[in-house]
Amino acid sequence: MSHTTRTSWIARAGRTKVLAGCGAAVALVTLTACGGGDTTSDKGADAAASKPAAKSSAPAAAPDAGKAKSAIKGSGTFQVGSDVKPGLYRSAGNKADDNCYWERAKDSKGEPESILDNANVVGLSYVAIGATDKIFKTEGCKGWELVDPKAKGTPKADVSGKGGMLKVGVDIAPGTYKSAGSTEDGSGCYWERTKDATGSLDTIIANENPEGQAVVTIAAGDGFFTTVDCQDWKKS
Repeated sequence: MSHTTRTSWIARAGRTKVLAGCGAAVALVTLTACGGGDTTSDKGADAAASKPAAKSSAPAAAPDAGKAKSAIKGSGTFQVGSDVKPGLYRSAGNKADDNCYWERAKDSKGEPESILDNANVVGLSYVAIGATDKIFKTEGCKGWELVDPKAKGTPKADVSGKGGMLKVGVDIAPGTYKSAGSTEDGSGCYWERTKDATGSLDTIIANENPEGQAVVTIAAGDGFFTTVDCQDWKKS
């Protein structure tokens, strides 16, 4: 039966989600904001010669403005807009023991209430960093690269049950899929259909921890399909 709360795969405390299989610890880091300089106004050559130019009350651009990156390598805490550009990011090849973790935050206080959304990642994953987000944090991931959300791919009809988060129409084709269920280690199959890659619970269309064989229909209008610790999915 489908439902809208993550069960065995994700446990949520407050605004924090933790992947039970990874056992990743959530470390919180405080980041101080960058300061700006001043700008000046000139009221003419005669006025400038007789008195200093008046200071403008408008703040100058941050020192790193215009230098925001579209790729993130390694771990760190980044300011959105100055260190990293907003947009849709992709990370691939993450293993369970990497303990890959990402976090979107509304400020740099480092408090649980600061977290907008977060997740632990295995395999392929996406995250949508919003233009109004203030902080993006990543730990243990293979790196993140900005991608075009409208880009076309070569979607597959057979995918790994441990593939992670797949973009519908790019990584996986819409349709009805069947899996034999949990992998032999019995860790528990989990699948999820979502509207977008923000990581919010509100974006979940449907999800399930199936017992035994699993069947799911991925709609053409879905944004993403996540599969963790399932046997491979084949389009039926």
